[in-house]
Amino acid sequence: MKYLLVLFLSCFLFTGSLYAQQPDSLGAAEDTLVVADTLLAADTIPVNTMADSVSKRPAIISDTTAWQMPVNGSGHSGIITGAILQHHPYFGFGSALQALPPGGQWRKAGGKEWIFYILVLLLMVFGFLKMLFPKYFSDLFRLFFRTTIKQRQIKEQLMQTPLPSLLLNAFFVLSTGLYVSFMMQYFELNTIGNFWLLLLYCCVGLSLMYFVKFAGLKIAGWLFNMEEAADAYVFIVFVVNKMLGILLLPFLVLIAFTVGGVYSAGLTLSWCLVGGLLLYRFILTYSAVRNLVRVNPFHFILYILAFEIAPLLLIYKALLLFFRITA
Repeated sequence: MKYLLVLFLSCFLFTGSLYAQQPDSLGAAEDTLVVADTLLAADTIPVNTMADSVSKRPAIISDTTAWQMPVNGSGHSGIITGAILQHHPYFGFGSALQALPPGGQWRKAGGKEWIFYILVLLLMVFGFLKMLFPKYFSDLFRLFFRTTIKQRQIKEQLMQTPLPSLLLNAFFVLSTGLYVSFMMQYFELNTIGNFWLLLLYCCVGLSLMYFVKFAGLKIAGWLFNMEEAADAYVFIVFVVNKMLGILLLPFLVLIAFTVGGVYSAGLTLSWCLVGGLLLYRFILTYSAVRNLVRVNPFHFILYILAFEIAPLLLIYKALLLFFRITA
């Protein structure tokens, strides 16, 4: 207790001799951390001032025109609907487009709608025929790819069904005629300018060519007493033609609607298909005729050149002359 009392008295007596601390000289300097807040600056994002094209009433050019009302009550619904759209106060159906929007480009349709419809029709016809005559298609593919040893029996079955054979021949004319039209356009031989007229000429030309060939072979077989050999030759020719009309379908789609590398690939593959089928037909016809008639290979090659290739070249030349005259 003595020590505590002495300490208390000492603190009380010496408090008068104590001085307050002098202010620091650095405290008078301006605080450099107090800086104006840059976030309080005005917002630099521009305000979208574009006028609303829907909420505001546009300038309708056709407001001054009179409303066309139906006469005698005929076609009243279509005329009234068109008039309402032309005079709509908030949607400018009647105003003409004065300029393109920023970055826009004028676009015109390619005009291949009818080609699309024809290809769809061809595919539907093929599916319809395959659904109606499934056995005929099965025998046709087996005979063409020679996957069975009963070829004579299958041949007789195919010859006993003339209706699907006739329909597939017509399908071959349409499919191959469309392909020939595409080829003439590719090689810039369409001098008449109308694709549908060119397609009609190609189909008629193919029909006449094979009709003349069929009649000529039948007459030649009857004159030279080689009817069996002529029938075998005609049968092989038309079987290959049927397969050609079917196998050309995917290539027609590629040639009609593709561009660039896919178009070139489809075109090249179609040429390989046509050339391969023609070569395969020559081999089949030679093997079939040789079993019935003693034919020299050289004479058979002369026949191919005279009755297969020369008529095609003559028809091609005649078409060129005809197109030049009509143009």
